[in-house]
Amino acid sequence: MAEIEIKVPPVGESITEVTIGNWFKNDGDFVKMDEVICGLDSDKATFELTAEAEGVLHIKAQEGDTLSIGDRIATIDTAASGGSAPAEEAKSEAPATAAAAAPAPTEAQPEAAAEAKIYEMKVPAVGESITEVTIASWSKKDGDHVEVDEILCELESDKATFELPAEAAGTLRIVGQEGDTLAIGALICKIEQGASSGSSAPAAPAAAPQSGSVEKSVEKHASPVAAKILAEKGIDVKDVNGSGAGGRVMKDDALKAGSKPAAPAKAASAPAAAAPAPAASGNRVQRREKMSSLRKTIARRLVAVKNETAMLTTFNEVDMKPVMDLRSKFKDKFKEKHEVGLGFMSFFVKAVTVALKDFPGVNASIDGEEIIFNDFADVSVAVSTPRGLVVPVIRNAEALSFAAIEKEIVRLAIRARDGKLGLDEMSGGTFTITNGGTFGSMLSTPIINAPQSAILGMHNIVERAVVADGQIVIRPIMYVALSYDHRIIDGKDSVSFLVRVKQLLEDPMRLLLDM
Repeated sequence: MAEIEIKVPPVGESITEVTIGNWFKNDGDFVKMDEVICGLDSDKATFELTAEAEGVLHIKAQEGDTLSIGDRIATIDTAASGGSAPAEEAKSEAPATAAAAAPAPTEAQPEAAAEAKIYEMKVPAVGESITEVTIASWSKKDGDHVEVDEILCELESDKATFELPAEAAGTLRIVGQEGDTLAIGALICKIEQGASSGSSAPAAPAAAPQSGSVEKSVEKHASPVAAKILAEKGIDVKDVNGSGAGGRVMKDDALKAGSKPAAPAKAASAPAAAAPAPAASGNRVQRREKMSSLRKTIARRLVAVKNETAMLTTFNEVDMKPVMDLRSKFKDKFKEKHEVGLGFMSFFVKAVTVALKDFPGVNASIDGEEIIFNDFADVSVAVSTPRGLVVPVIRNAEALSFAAIEKEIVRLAIRARDGKLGLDEMSGGTFTITNGGTFGSMLSTPIINAPQSAILGMHNIVERAVVADGQIVIRPIMYVALSYDHRIIDGKDSVSFLVRVKQLLEDPMRLLLDM
C-alpha cells in the first residue's frame, strides 16, 4: 500500500494548534490532487486543507479535534485509486434500492438485520483543554433513520462549534437533550443498527418524495444552529449566501442576515393577544444568543491581556490642521496619480514608524524572561467587521510610501469585511493602531494587542478653542492615547513616544524630509 500522510501545515508564527472545523469528504472517499478535504480553524482565521495526492482518503482525526502543527490528520492511499469505482457504484445503487424492489437489495437487507446491534455514540475529544461541551441543537429527531456521516447535532465548546456526524446507519435514540452540558466521553445518543425493516425504510420516501427532498435540501445548505437563527429572524435559507462548503449557510452567515419586513405583522398581532394588559407598552422582549467562537476568542485574549500585563495609558492632543491642509491641497492630484484616496491613517502609520525608530522599546515584546526588539515596523490596523474586530498587518510599513500604505489599508479592509483574511495577514504585528474616531469616540483607553507591548488609539476630530501665539483660535483637535505594557516601557519613553508622534503630525513636512 502506497500511503501518503497529510499533516497539519504551519499556519503562522504564533499559531501552535488548530481545530478541525468540518470534513468535506468522508472516510474512504476517492479524492483528487489539490481537492479541498476539510476546513481548519485557529483562534485567528479559518482556512482549507487540500489533498496532496490522488487516492482513497482515510481520516485520522474527527471534526472538533484540536491538533498541534505537524500532527497527522489523514492519509491518502495512492495505490487504491481503482477503489473509487466500486465506491461510486455503491452510492449510485443506493437510490435504486430505495426506489424499486430488486433481488440484490432484498438479499442485503436480511444480512443487515442479522447483524442488528446498538452503537453507542459518545462526546468526542475536541481539544486538550476542553473537558465538556453543550448540545446546541439536534438536526434529527428521536426515532429517525440516519445514514453514516449524516449530521446528528451541533455541539459547542468554549472555543468552537462543530457538528457531530453519525458513525453508523440505523435508528437514532437520543440520550442528551438540547442545552445539556456533557463531559468528554459521555453518552450522547445510540444508533440501533438494523432495527428498522427493509420494507418500512423506503416506504416513507416513496410516499412523500418531495417533502423528503426539501428537508434534505435545507439540511444540506444550513447548519442546525444557522437554521434555528434564520427561523427566529423569519428569513428563508434560500435568501442567505452561505460561506461554507457547497454554499452551506453557517452560523456567522445567519447572524449577519437582516430581518424580513414581515416582522411588523407579528407586532400587529401581539396587541390583540396582550389586550387584557393594556398597561404594558413598548417592546420588552428578551433574547439570548450564543457567543461565536471568534467572539469567545476575542474575549479570552482581552481578559488575558488585562490580567497578564501592567497596562497603563497616556494621552495627548494633536492639532490636525496641518495634516488637513496638506490633504485638501493634494488629495485630488494624489488620487489621480495613485488611484487611491489620501486618508488620515497613512499619516499616522508613517508618524508611528518614525517614532518607533526613536523608541525601540515600544516596538518590542516580552518572551519569557527575554525582550525581543524588532528593527522593522509591522503595523497592525484594527478593522471592525460584522464578525468582530480583526487586526490585519501592514508589513514593513517603515519602507512604504503614503500611496503604498493607503493601497494596503484598502486591500486589507476589503478582505477583512469579506472574511477572506489569511493567517499570514493577521499574525506577526509589532505595533497596533486603532481608530475609534470613525464611530465618534472622543477618548478611550485601547487594550494592547498581545504579544505586542503598545497600541495607539485615534479619536474623532473636534473644533476647539485653543491658544496659539498668544491668541485664541479655533483648531481641529484630536485626542490620541497610547496604552503600553509598563513591564517593558517606562513612563518617560511612553510619553516621549506620543509627543514625537504629535510633533510629526503637527509638522507633516518632517515625515517627507525624514526629520
